Amino acid sequence: MSKHTGGCHCGAVRYEVEADINEVMSCNCSMCQKRGSLLSFVPEQQFTLLSGGDDLSDYQFNKKVIHHLFCGTCGIASFARGVVPGGSEMVALNVRCLDDIDLDALPVKHIDGRSF
Repeated sequence: MSKHTGGCHCGAVRYEVEADINEVMSCNCSMCQKRGSLLSFVPEQQFTLLSGGDDLSDYQFNKKVIHHLFCGTCGIASFARGVVPGGSEMVALNVRCLDDIDLDALPVKHIDGRSF
Protein backbone atom coordinates (compact mmCIF):
# COMPACT_ATOMS: atom_id res chain seq x y z
CA MET A 1 0.00 0.00 0.00
CA SER A 2 1.05 3.56 -0.63
CA LYS A 3 0.76 6.50 1.74
CA HIS A 4 -1.03 9.56 0.36
CA THR A 5 -1.74 12.97 1.84
CA GLY A 6 -4.67 15.20 1.06
CA GLY A 7 -7.01 17.86 2.30
CA CYS A 8 -9.14 20.85 1.54
CA HIS A 9 -8.37 23.93 -0.56
CA CYS A 10 -7.40 26.32 2.26
CA GLY A 11 -5.22 23.72 4.02
CA ALA A 12 -7.11 23.69 7.32
CA VAL A 13 -8.15 20.02 6.85
CA ARG A 14 -5.22 17.66 6.24
CA TYR A 15 -5.05 13.89 6.38
CA GLU A 16 -3.00 10.89 5.35
CA VAL A 17 -4.24 7.57 4.10
CA GLU A 18 -2.71 4.22 3.23
CA ALA A 19 -4.31 2.90 0.07
CA ASP A 20 -3.63 1.43 -3.33
CA ILE A 21 -5.75 3.57 -5.60
CA ASN A 22 -6.04 1.77 -8.92
CA GLU A 23 -9.53 2.92 -9.88
CA VAL A 24 -11.93 5.68 -8.89
CA MET A 25 -15.70 5.65 -8.68
CA SER A 26 -17.94 8.28 -10.23
CA CYS A 27 -21.38 8.20 -8.65
CA ASN A 28 -24.48 9.90 -10.05
CA CYS A 29 -26.31 10.35 -6.73
CA SER A 30 -27.56 13.87 -6.06
CA MET A 31 -24.57 14.69 -3.82
CA CYS A 32 -21.69 13.23 -5.84
CA GLN A 33 -22.98 14.53 -9.16
CA LYS A 34 -23.21 18.12 -7.91
CA ARG A 35 -19.87 17.91 -6.09
CA GLY A 36 -17.98 16.19 -8.93
CA SER A 37 -16.33 13.69 -6.62
CA LEU A 38 -14.16 10.81 -7.77
CA LEU A 39 -14.14 8.33 -4.91
CA SER A 40 -12.04 5.57 -3.42
CA PHE A 41 -12.94 3.74 -0.21
CA VAL A 42 -10.67 2.63 2.63
CA PRO A 43 -11.23 1.10 6.07
CA GLU A 44 -11.26 3.70 8.86
CA GLN A 45 -8.02 2.36 10.36
CA GLN A 46 -6.09 3.29 7.18
CA PHE A 47 -7.09 6.98 7.50
CA THR A 48 -5.56 9.55 9.86
CA LEU A 49 -6.93 13.07 10.21
CA LEU A 50 -3.88 15.26 10.84
CA SER A 51 -5.56 18.64 11.28
CA GLY A 52 -8.83 20.49 10.89
CA GLY A 53 -11.21 18.26 12.81
CA ASP A 54 -12.75 21.30 14.47
CA ASP A 55 -13.14 22.99 11.07
CA LEU A 56 -15.30 20.19 9.62
CA SER A 57 -19.03 20.54 9.12
CA ASP A 58 -21.25 17.50 8.68
CA TYR A 59 -24.12 17.06 6.23
CA GLN A 60 -26.35 13.98 6.01
CA PHE A 61 -29.25 13.20 3.72
CA ASN A 62 -31.43 10.32 2.55
CA LYS A 63 -30.76 7.37 4.90
CA LYS A 64 -28.30 9.44 6.96
CA VAL A 65 -25.62 6.74 7.07
CA ILE A 66 -22.84 8.78 5.47
CA HIS A 67 -21.30 11.83 7.13
CA HIS A 68 -20.50 14.15 4.23
CA LEU A 69 -17.79 16.28 5.83
CA PHE A 70 -16.55 19.57 4.45
CA CYS A 71 -14.24 22.37 5.54
CA GLY A 72 -16.18 25.18 7.20
CA THR A 73 -13.72 27.73 5.78
CA CYS A 74 -13.33 26.82 2.09
CA GLY A 75 -16.26 24.38 1.69
CA ILE A 76 -14.25 21.55 0.11
CA ALA A 77 -15.47 18.01 0.83
CA SER A 78 -12.27 15.98 0.75
CA PHE A 79 -13.64 12.87 2.50
CA ALA A 80 -16.73 11.34 4.09
CA ARG A 81 -17.24 8.76 6.83
CA GLY A 82 -19.74 5.95 6.97
CA VAL A 83 -20.46 2.32 7.75
CA VAL A 84 -20.52 -0.40 5.11
CA PRO A 85 -23.41 -2.90 5.07
CA GLY A 86 -21.30 -5.42 7.06
CA GLY A 87 -20.96 -2.90 9.90
CA SER A 88 -17.34 -1.80 9.58
CA GLU A 89 -16.41 1.87 9.42
CA MET A 90 -15.05 3.26 6.17
CA VAL A 91 -13.80 6.52 4.70
CA ALA A 92 -14.78 7.67 1.23
CA LEU A 93 -11.91 9.70 -0.19
CA ASN A 94 -12.54 12.37 -2.78
CA VAL A 95 -9.47 11.40 -4.78
CA ARG A 96 -9.46 14.84 -6.41
CA CYS A 97 -8.27 16.13 -3.01
CA LEU A 98 -5.19 13.90 -2.75
CA ASP A 99 -1.89 15.68 -3.33
CA ASP A 100 -0.07 13.12 -5.47
CA ILE A 101 -2.62 11.41 -7.72
CA ASP A 102 -2.64 11.55 -11.52
CA LEU A 103 -6.38 11.35 -12.15
CA ASP A 104 -5.91 10.92 -15.89
CA ALA A 105 -4.07 7.64 -15.25
CA LEU A 106 -6.93 6.07 -13.28
CA PRO A 107 -9.86 4.19 -14.80
CA VAL A 108 -13.27 5.53 -13.75
CA LYS A 109 -16.03 3.12 -12.72
CA HIS A 110 -19.50 4.64 -13.07
CA ILE A 111 -21.98 3.80 -10.30
CA ASP A 112 -25.74 4.40 -10.42
CA GLY A 113 -26.09 5.88 -6.93
CA ARG A 114 -29.49 7.40 -7.77
CA SER A 115 -31.00 3.91 -7.70
CA PHE A 116 -29.95 3.15 -4.10
